[in-house]
Amino acid sequence: MTIKVGDRLPEGTLSESTEFDSTTHCPLKPQSLAVGELVKGKTIVLFGVPGAFTPLCSAQHLPGFIARCDQFKAKGVDEIWCMAVNDGFVMASWGREQKADGKVRMMADGSAHYAKALGVELDLTEKGMGMRCQRFALVAKDGVVTYVGVEAPGKFEVSNAETVLAQV
Repeated sequence: MTIKVGDRLPEGTLSESTEFDSTTHCPLKPQSLAVGELVKGKTIVLFGVPGAFTPLCSAQHLPGFIARCDQFKAKGVDEIWCMAVNDGFVMASWGREQKADGKVRMMADGSAHYAKALGVELDLTEKGMGMRCQRFALVAKDGVVTYVGVEAPGKFEVSNAETVLAQV
């Protein structure tokens, strides 16, 4: 069942790599983070994408949140998280390429456990991509969901930065 307004975010872990090796420029080991601890007392925008470096995700979804980071902060959002079913190394590299540092936290859900807990998993095995997450966005205040928008296939209407900003 998909998470809905009024639900508490499920317990679970995401991983994040925020440091890069100075010689190889590769991301360093991602750290596992407990979602429940991270959201305490904060307003969080969490948006999910089917995959890092994919066309719509790279051209519009992530850049929209990066560009509007200050507007979200002005409305009381403490952090913006981008989640994908990719590993922490990939998410860190994608974030670096998109210049997300300090604006959007790049959260990895490598095995889709958190996507499943949210009820937004998407099986793209037939397309060679394995288990992913649907394109979605939610707002949570102190861990309680106040907005959730899950996109219909092929749509980009309820999870984009402009729509979510209007819901904060």
